[in-house]
Amino acid sequence: MHTTFPRLMLEHAKQRPNAAALREKEYGIWQTTTWAALARLVRQLACGFAEGGMRRGQHVVVIGENRPRLYASMLAAQSLGAVPVPLYQDAAALEMVFPINNAEVAFAVVEDQEQVDKLLEIRPQCPALANIWYDDPRGLRKYDEPGLVALDAVIESGTKRNEREPKFFDAEVATTEPKDVAAMFFTSGTTGNPKGVVHTHFSLLDRAAAGQRFDKLTESEEVLAYMPPAWVGQNIFSYAQWLCCGYVVNCPESNATVTIDLKEVGPTYYFAPPRIFEGLLTSVMIRMEDAGAFKKWLFHTCMGVARRVGPARMDSKPVSLLDRLKWRLGDLCIFGPLRNTLGFSRVRVAYTAGEAIGPDLFTFYRSIGINLKQLYGSTETAVFVCLQRDDGARADTVGVPIDGVEIKLSETGEILVKSPGLLKEYYKNAAATAEVLTADGWYHTGDAGFLDSSGQLKIIDRAKDVGRLHGGAHDGAMFAPKYVENKLKFFPHIKEAVAFGDQRASVCAFINIDFEAVGNWAERRNLAYAGYTDLAQRPEVYELIRECVEKVNADLAQDALLAGSQICRFLVLHKELDADDGEMTRTRKVKRGYINDKYKVLVDALYGGLTEQYIETAVKFEDGRSGSVSATLKLMDVKTFPAMKKAA
Repeated sequence: MHTTFPRLMLEHAKQRPNAAALREKEYGIWQTTTWAALARLVRQLACGFAEGGMRRGQHVVVIGENRPRLYASMLAAQSLGAVPVPLYQDAAALEMVFPINNAEVAFAVVEDQEQVDKLLEIRPQCPALANIWYDDPRGLRKYDEPGLVALDAVIESGTKRNEREPKFFDAEVATTEPKDVAAMFFTSGTTGNPKGVVHTHFSLLDRAAAGQRFDKLTESEEVLAYMPPAWVGQNIFSYAQWLCCGYVVNCPESNATVTIDLKEVGPTYYFAPPRIFEGLLTSVMIRMEDAGAFKKWLFHTCMGVARRVGPARMDSKPVSLLDRLKWRLGDLCIFGPLRNTLGFSRVRVAYTAGEAIGPDLFTFYRSIGINLKQLYGSTETAVFVCLQRDDGARADTVGVPIDGVEIKLSETGEILVKSPGLLKEYYKNAAATAEVLTADGWYHTGDAGFLDSSGQLKIIDRAKDVGRLHGGAHDGAMFAPKYVENKLKFFPHIKEAVAFGDQRASVCAFINIDFEAVGNWAERRNLAYAGYTDLAQRPEVYELIRECVEKVNADLAQDALLAGSQICRFLVLHKELDADDGEMTRTRKVKRGYINDKYKVLVDALYGGLTEQYIETAVKFEDGRSGSVSATLKLMDVKTFPAMKKAA
């Protein structure tokens, strides 16, 4: 699209001044900001930022939950030709030092006292950080720090500037071009320092518009913005597409109220990673376990019909009159109330991405009438590369290339992408940019995969993670750790998994149980436990997880290429993997190399044939305190299966 974010906002304000642009839940009541009110706020903020010294090309970090005034601040910065850099609001203070210094950030717009405290803590390490503007003043009344100013004061200053120079704002907006840099997103940094991905107005808006056309999105959509704004997916769905389409973005009151807010809003366009859909389904199944006999029977009977009829119905395939009637009856009794309970009564399009989703989980949602689909993309591609059609959604693919996208495979099987949505560069990292962008415009995704006979893309794993077994019965066999981990995580009792095997004779795994699901399972069997560590090491829990692992092995045995990736031994970790402990990224991707080094004693014990191993691990608690957790972990052998013979 040959326009910019601020121009789109002004167009909506001109054409639909009284239509809702944003809603925020405050003290239990939804407050609406119209497009006209948003345009006034952006004008005031932009003028206030200019008064504070913000100039074209400078970077401004934005840290907080999804809030209307933070969205307006991003628009205001873009109006001046400055570049918003959203950072994860749950990141520890030290994690912010590198991006702030790398981007030479002088300005920060933050949500509240928590974020102010983080920035003040690291300020001595970030000499360029001169201005910190905050939205929520609670707890900050007695703070006396240079450059620490409330957004209310910035707005007041901007109002006066606008009165003095009424043409200033419009002239600044007109000066910004589609080719100018619009935003910078830092990658999760699984293998080192994060990289700043630079995107222009054109690259972001072009992909947002392509997604809009693909799913026929309109201004009537309702979206719930609850994922971190620093994540490019949230930014596309709740910012770029919001401005392309003009629909309403709803900001929850807090993380704790998201489930309630989801039901109140009833979004028509919804996005969540698989873990959110897994969590919702787990909560449903836990409730069903506690239901009466008749309700259980009715639920399982109707779900039997749904699994048989629902997917065909969603894919517009022929369904007999009798099956249509049975599904309608199930919809009246179970599916409709269930969609309402989940908050999905009005969902027209729902997407999941970031990780593979379990076939059973995917089928469940489509079976009950929710148009759940998968997409493929990354920060560097402005998200939209492949999307699934309404009648072509499958659990084992990520869709077809959409408008403007070309895909080809390298000789090593890596997926290469050419698209108008590609990054401009990695900020101040020409070497990394040259590694991923070829001279003729192809982007190296780093993913291994292929296009199937129907034109849909299948992802196997990260290309750099695909390894080979060395020695043993499967010497030279392919090892795809992410593929194995995702299969394990398809089970509701397994929350995270880390597989090891590259250049080893066999595959071993660490497993995190889902504390809520396994806790409920244990309580129904009258198994007492005193917290996560105790529950994780119960013999009954090990038997439960062993059954899951063996089912994965049986499935892998059917794949001639990956039969060698069957898991021989596993352990259940004594603590949950946590981003605060450096074991995961803020987008919940496991840092396999870091975990291998941190828990080397456990990896060695698995491969050394030990049956138990003591470990003590330092942890960080939510309140910032440090501590440790220790346990003697059990190590268990599991059954593997003969590989399916290749067809002659």
